[in-house]
Parts: sequence; structure tokens; C-alpha cells
Amino acid sequence: MMVTLRPRFEPRTTGMATFDDIREIAHALPGVVDGTSYGTLALKVGGKLIARLHQSMDCMVLRSDLLDREILMQSAPDAFFITDHYRDYPWILVRLAVVEKSALPDLIERAWRLVASKTLVKKYESER
Repeated sequence: MMVTLRPRFEPRTTGMATFDDIREIAHALPGVVDGTSYGTLALKVGGKLIARLHQSMDCMVLRSDLLDREILMQSAPDAFFITDHYRDYPWILVRLAVVEKSALPDLIERAWRLVASKTLVKKYESER
């Protein structure tokens, strides 16, 4: 008998990504709560920021390690970029009108894993 595993979240694949799409994906992860950061909508886990809507309102600021950030910017420079402000920090800017919605679950989970406690990560992995 063949078993097909379904992802916890299947984003819509058409149209521009919205912060609501990101929020819905993030809330499938343990401990994620809504908040604000710099006056914009944000997502946090354990009080730590994982993503926020950029003040320009057309992109998301997403937690990222520096190596992943470089790979993303080289692979899809229209979707991923940084400004001088973020150059020395573990964040990447994601253009909502350009990023493929199918990439969002992985991007958000990676950001979550960077700040989630070991307990939350274990809980998530045991429920998968």
C-alpha cells in the first residue's frame, strides 16, 4: 500500500503572495504568534522576530542565515535582495509580487528554525 504524505500547508500558487499567506503558513509552526515590529505586522516565536512586513509594504523581511541569503539572492535576484541596512544582519528582503508561493513554506520554516527553541523544534518534528 502506498501512502502519500500531504504537506501541512499548501499555499495558493497563483497571484501575488501576501502577508496573510505568510501568516497562515507560519501559524502551522509551533509557538508562532502575531506581533508588530517597527510599526508593521510581524511574526514571532518566543519573542523573537522571524518575519515582518517591510515598511514599503511590498516585501517581507525574513530571518535567514547569511549563507542561505547569498544563495537565494544569486538564484533569484528579482525575488530576494538586501539593502545596505541589512548587509551585516541575518535578514533577507523578499519581494511579495515576485517570490514563488511554493517557496514560502520552506523559507518560513527555515526562519522559524533559526529562532525556535529546541523544545519547539522537537515538538514540530515529532508531529510530522
